[in-house]
Parts: sequence; C-alpha cells; structure tokens
Amino acid sequence: MPAAPTATASSDAIDHEFSFSRADFDRVRELIYRHAGISLHEGKHAMVYSRLSRRLRDTGHKSFAAYLQWLESTSGAQATQEWQEFVNCLTTNLTSFFREDHHFHALKDDLKPLAGKPVRIWCCAASTGEEPYSIAMTCHEALGASAQVQLTCSDIDTNVLNTARRGVYNADARGLDAGRLKNFFLRGTGANSGRIRVKPELQKGIEFRTLNLMDNQWQLGDPFHIVFCRNVMIYFDAPTQRKVLERIHRVMRPHGLLFVGHSENFTESRDLFRLRGKTIYERV
Repeated sequence: MPAAPTATASSDAIDHEFSFSRADFDRVRELIYRHAGISLHEGKHAMVYSRLSRRLRDTGHKSFAAYLQWLESTSGAQATQEWQEFVNCLTTNLTSFFREDHHFHALKDDLKPLAGKPVRIWCCAASTGEEPYSIAMTCHEALGASAQVQLTCSDIDTNVLNTARRGVYNADARGLDAGRLKNFFLRGTGANSGRIRVKPELQKGIEFRTLNLMDNQWQLGDPFHIVFCRNVMIYFDAPTQRKVLERIHRVMRPHGLLFVGHSENFTESRDLFRLRGKTIYERV
C-alpha cells in the first residue's frame, strides 16, 4: 500500500486561508529565533500557520508575507505590542501541578536546611502558574506559612502570565490531591462551581513578571538559592542553551540548585553546573 502524501513547507495547502510559502516559514523561524531564541524545526509548519493566522485576521493582513513585512517595519508602541503577540502565538505551554513530582520531593528536602533564613527561588517558565504554585505549596509544607520565601516567576508569554496571576483553575486540575485542594485553594460556588482559586496566603510573596531569556540584562535582584528552568532549553539550540546557562549561573548563589526537565542534559557545561540528582544540578 503506498504511503500517504505528506505536506511540505514549500507548498501551500489548497484550503489555506492565507498564502504561506516556504520563504514565509523560514522568515518566521528566523524572527522567533532572533527575538526569543526559539529554534523551530521543519515539522512545525502547520503549527506556525495555525497559530499565526489569527494575527493576520486580527491585523487585517491578507498574506503572511505582508504581515511579516509589517511586523518588521512597524515601530513604537504598536510594534512592541505586536512582537509580544507574535511571541505569544509561537510559545508552547504544557504544564500541570506537581509535574515531574520527584523534583518537589527533592525540593522539600533541600529547603529544610534553609529554615529560618530568607530564601529566593526563581521559576523562569511560569506558564499558566501550576509550576509556581506547586513550588509555593512545597515551600509552605517544608518551611511553614510564615517562611521568608521570595518566589520570582517569569515567562515570555504575557497571556499565560495573566492566567497565572489570577490563580483560577478547574477543580479537577491534574496533580492536586484532596489535602492540597483543602489547604491551598478556595472552591467556587454558583457560577464559579467547578473552579478553584489559589488562597491569598499562598500568593503572598510571589511575583509574576514578563522576561525574555534572550535579554542581555536580567534585573532580578539578589542571587537565587534555587532555579526551576524546566522544559525550556529543549526549544533552544546548543549555543543558545549555553548562553542561557551562563546567565542563570550568574544570578545564582554558589552551590545553588538548578531543576531542569526530564529530557534536558547539561553535562557539557560542567564548568557551570554539576549533576547533583535526577535532573537536578548544583551551581559550581
């Protein structure tokens, strides 16, 4: 039986609403790499079309070529806003509460020696907030509600950060057990039935902010004891990974801990971090 034909980035599908050539795709890849460090591979053609076509509709452009030319030539506040929309469309946000839960067991143990001391933690891919609030819950469980923990949570995508700030989720959100639901969330009633909201006391001490890891300067304050940078580097090529690791190294305390994703490996950067546990690195 012959193989089914596959679409290529060089051809326009008949049912495409907008013209989207191979040159357009390559231009998108170049722009998102230059602006956010994201390396899009060949298989992302359909994803790029699907996500960016909404920007063409919203801005009134009839082709990708026209939209991309406008994006690069526009200046001022309108340009800043549209570049942010461009990035928001092309970032991927897949998260849940206590995802890769072995990290949170390790975090609880690593926090205990810091009891009674100010602790600074950075979650550099906050997404819609499940990871930051999982970190915050772990801090409460390990150190108590009165602990001096400052949790800085950043993301390049402003849309997901707005969701994180609200702290409202479905009551059946994956990763939450009955005890944590009771201790850290308020249940919605009436029109909000089936929803939960993070309690104000858990949100205390959490700062959400927009940050592009490609920026030359990160204004993050005092060095961090712990950094969560999970499932971020998989979107970067090797030179970009190294650049970001060097910058993370500079904003961490000596012997601070870096938590990374299950498929990320930085043994080639032994001069910066040494492996301390399962996908947990210690700053050299």
